[in-house]
Amino acid sequence: MTFRPVPCILAILTALMLHALPAEAQERRPLKLGDLETIYERVLTRAGTTRHALPGGPAEEAYAAFQPLYVFARENGWLEVGPSPTQPPEGWVQEAGTVLWEQNIVGAFTNSAGRSRQLLFDEQESLLWLMNHETLVDVQERLVAEASAGIVGGQRGVVSVEPAEFVNIRENLYIMPILAYTEALHPLTYEDILLMQLASLPLREEAPKVQEIDTGTFDVGIVFVLDTTQSMENYIALTQRVLQNTVRQIAGTEIGDMVNFGVIGFRDNIGAVPELEYRTRTLVGLERRSDEAPVVAALGEAVNVAEANSPGFNEDSLAAVEDAIDTIDWDQLQGDGDPIDARYVILVTDAGPKDPRDPNARSQIGTVELQKDAEGKNIVVMTLHLKTDAGAGNHAYAAGKYRELSRFAGRDFYFPIERGSESAFEGVATRLVTALTDHVRVIRGEETILTEDEAGEDLVALGRAMQLAWLGSEKGTQAPDLIKGWAANTAVEAPERLAIEPRLLVTKNEMATLAELLEKLVLFGESAQNSEDALSFFGQVKGLIAQMAQNPDNVLVSDGDTLADAFEFLERLPYKSQILDMSEQRWAESAMFRRSAIDGMRQKLTQYRKWLFDSSVWTALYDGAPDGEHVFAMPFDVLP
Repeated sequence: MTFRPVPCILAILTALMLHALPAEAQERRPLKLGDLETIYERVLTRAGTTRHALPGGPAEEAYAAFQPLYVFARENGWLEVGPSPTQPPEGWVQEAGTVLWEQNIVGAFTNSAGRSRQLLFDEQESLLWLMNHETLVDVQERLVAEASAGIVGGQRGVVSVEPAEFVNIRENLYIMPILAYTEALHPLTYEDILLMQLASLPLREEAPKVQEIDTGTFDVGIVFVLDTTQSMENYIALTQRVLQNTVRQIAGTEIGDMVNFGVIGFRDNIGAVPELEYRTRTLVGLERRSDEAPVVAALGEAVNVAEANSPGFNEDSLAAVEDAIDTIDWDQLQGDGDPIDARYVILVTDAGPKDPRDPNARSQIGTVELQKDAEGKNIVVMTLHLKTDAGAGNHAYAAGKYRELSRFAGRDFYFPIERGSESAFEGVATRLVTALTDHVRVIRGEETILTEDEAGEDLVALGRAMQLAWLGSEKGTQAPDLIKGWAANTAVEAPERLAIEPRLLVTKNEMATLAELLEKLVLFGESAQNSEDALSFFGQVKGLIAQMAQNPDNVLVSDGDTLADAFEFLERLPYKSQILDMSEQRWAESAMFRRSAIDGMRQKLTQYRKWLFDSSVWTALYDGAPDGEHVFAMPFDVLP
């Protein structure tokens, strides 16, 4: 695999934040790392590390293992530390009781459905031994079984194993810092991989003890997001028939009580064409019902498609999917307060999505950002794309965007219906809805309607992924406790599957500053009308950073060929930013590149603003942490 460029943005943000602090708050700052001017020393505490008022003085309090702390001073093997770079230090620890953490990158386990649980090894060489073993799968299976039984620390160097259930880092933050890394080639595919030394610490010291899991409580929510424009009338009627057959099949059964539906319709911008009546409309919300007649009726209402033509072939499907993610009551706050366990959005359309640049699009969020937000909330977006003859020129664009949108746990849930065949559509829709109801049957230990071959590998794996996420939530599963070990970012036995996703641990203040910076970069970029204006963009950007940063002469290197070269800290990370890596010449010469870069920044800015106002995203790392220092493990895919 090829590593996508990712910025070292924290150092920029730290400088930006500290510049805005009053003088009295700037009196004590952490030590700078090595000879760098923008990165502060940070350590993680080892098990048993205690805080002292003075070096060598009596212990006052024990730190949790792997507690992140900034270093303010060093004295004869002691470190003066504190949890915040903007507050005074709180005491001293022995340096031997800490591990240096040079950057705010953490690892997050992906859902292990469809791959083996990954092992963590004491040394990089032990990990490479397994990766190069000629009977890799058999050996890995044996080592995973041993580690699951608590047999670790043997001659093969296994120190821990990935949890059996999935831990959603967004819902239950855990700190798994990446202490060191190296790039390598996977011996099976010769693709680039990242070998990482990880530490692990759940934020809760002890998971709640669950005596028994009641499989009868697992339920699913299915929200149809339907294109209700003129060309969709027959397909909506077929969707209604599929749902009626499903409801009839499960009515009066325990399965029927555990499968819940909702419907959203979408058209286009009513500001441009008022006769369309609505852009998006929740025809019936998602709730637990004993009778799904209101849902069937809502589909009947959706059959009454728009009488007016939309402005352009593409429709505002992303606005409707965004509503399904953000406004549907997945947590059942208006009902019994028991969240829906497995969450599916089924998009049905014959058109591509409005691009955020389209003046008739509602939101500036892109498909990548929307997919990441959905997956973070454990919502799967599936697309049934009707590739009718009328939209032949749109098919490639629409398929590319919907594939980006319809990914979950490393798998693709995009279903193209060639030539818009009504019989093929009804068959795929029936298989899809039946497979999702089968997810309930599997967990309950009941016989499924579809065989695994009939459902297909991806839908079977999706059911397993939902089961692992539900079990992890029910059991309070946590990341491996108090370990340090080596693992690869991709699955050892299946390198096409991401196993541990590197993320950037950002604070709310940092994201807010990043949003402000992106907003100004977009304004600068938009004002560049020609190559001469584009050349001045670099000067504007450097001037902006110099104005906002604490010590701009130390932060920027004036003779770099790219913006990335201006920042001394960038070479310490395995990722670079698309924006920071661009050259002044390329920016000036390529209007297409400028357009793409500006659009990308704008889409990410929209997502950052959403996250900033979503309290469920943020977690305090320590008691009494100010709101601005709450943190979020941010996916690299949504960095500029």
